[in-house]
Amino acid sequence: MEDKAIDAVHINTPIPDHATHSIKALQKGKHVACTVPMATAVDDCRRIVDLTKETGLKYMMMETVVYAREFLFVRELFRRGDLGRVQFLQASHQQDMDGWPGYWPGLPPMHYATHCVGPCLALTRAYAEYVSCFGSGRIREEMIGRYGSPFAVETTHIKLHESDITARIHRSLFDTARQYRESFDVFGSKRTFEWPLIEGEDPILHTAKKPEPDIPEHVKVPDFAHLLPEPIRRFTTKGVYGESEDHLSFTQGGGHGGSHPHLAHEFIQALVQDRDPFPNAVESANWTCTGILAHEAALQWGDIVRLPAFTLPA
Repeated sequence: MEDKAIDAVHINTPIPDHATHSIKALQKGKHVACTVPMATAVDDCRRIVDLTKETGLKYMMMETVVYAREFLFVRELFRRGDLGRVQFLQASHQQDMDGWPGYWPGLPPMHYATHCVGPCLALTRAYAEYVSCFGSGRIREEMIGRYGSPFAVETTHIKLHESDITARIHRSLFDTARQYRESFDVFGSKRTFEWPLIEGEDPILHTAKKPEPDIPEHVKVPDFAHLLPEPIRRFTTKGVYGESEDHLSFTQGGGHGGSHPHLAHEFIQALVQDRDPFPNAVESANWTCTGILAHEAALQWGDIVRLPAFTLPA
């Protein structure tokens, strides 16, 4: 942190340390890229946003889903108008976290929700305005005490700010039988994109006004390496550590949809061009606080909880 030759840092520490390390780096004059989530407390998100405004430094939460090839494919459909009017969004992230480091057991599902929240808000560059959430089921008793969260599954409805669209997300971490899945569905007036139910299968596009049997069709999602500088294009299909990627984030996460070089490129370009990265500090706070406050709503059995003003556009 004291090295003046270092302009920026990438934080990949355990989730409980993200906010502390990001705050210290910003206080030392470093631009920050940080793996998800931004923090696990609203006040920590506020402090990071305040620091970026006070210092002019850049902060980017490295949310993989919004740079994954599947999201880039849907974004292309949306920008071309192929989806028509977006009517509804939904996403899920289900994963068995047994065997992961010790801070994971008992973590409230919505405290790690940005893989669901991110794509629902990023497609139309929207912000969450308020949330309601229900918890369901119960994890093992020995895991409940650490965070005071009993829920096996949490399901959240999100009202998008200044929009007639809502989104629904659900999340599980323990004691719920399901193959790993990060899904994102977009329901449009012309076309609807649905994520496959099983890893390795192709997604489905539904096209309106066709004969009923012809409405759904499987589609191949292309890679989007062409959006990157040539020297880093190969990293959309493999990692940097060799041919074998055996970390759980690869074996369960499918390589995060080829997102890693896109994330690195966006952060570096933002610094070089002196612009905000996407997502910037406010957007990152909005996505993260959506999950934090959704869990608070679940503890109150579905109360509506509004996002704080610092997470919304000025």
